[in-house]
Amino acid sequence: MNKLLFILFFSVSVWAISPDAIIKNVEHNIQSDSGYSKITMSVTTARGERTMIMESWNRGHEKSFIKVLYPKQDRGITFLKVESTMWQYVPKIEKTIKIPSSMMMQSWMGSDFTNDDMAKESSIVDDYNAQLTSEDAKKYTLTLYPKEEAAVVWGKIVMEVEKVHCIPLRAIFYNEEGEQQRILTYSEVKVYGDRYLPTVMTLVPLDKKKNKTVVTMEDVDFNAVIDDSRFTKNALVRYSQ
Repeated sequence: MNKLLFILFFSVSVWAISPDAIIKNVEHNIQSDSGYSKITMSVTTARGERTMIMESWNRGHEKSFIKVLYPKQDRGITFLKVESTMWQYVPKIEKTIKIPSSMMMQSWMGSDFTNDDMAKESSIVDDYNAQLTSEDAKKYTLTLYPKEEAAVVWGKIVMEVEKVHCIPLRAIFYNEEGEQQRILTYSEVKVYGDRYLPTVMTLVPLDKKKNKTVVTMEDVDFNAVIDDSRFTKNALVRYSQ
């Protein structure tokens, strides 16, 4: 083989990366096995703007616990997600509510995220097959198609990923009819050990021109020590205070 051709072939073989590997690297950047974060969520609608501050704990994709700290009227509202089941505790009425499947596509706390987003937190590795659609010098563009057995609501997701560290840049969500429904943009990358985390996520629903939800990660710990009791129904009341 011509020496130049051999060098070119060897370089491609060494540096080529599969779509699955890209997605695994993306998920590594944004998901932890045992994580804590403090979150500010700003919601803009035609009626105005509101801000919420929350704390969140997670065990991978299977378990998560959220507590609302602000505003005052919502303080102490808690959410527990175990696998695909979600509960909410409301201190004002001292009641724990299991969120039924009929409400999963409704807005979560008035934001552009849905109960389904919060309850399922689907794994892009486990629930989607990835295809590399295109690439340029700076980014990959992948199309994610749901696996047959995956309980997801999107017909496909088109994701742009920065090449060097596999940082997600933008995700476009399509319904089953192939129509764009919403766009999620990632920005403000910070480094946590070997992870490159976009700390600001902006979600824009395309059917509501004035709506926008911005999530900002104020504090992040990818190796948080979390007691098992955090992910039980009793925790909804116990940690509401």
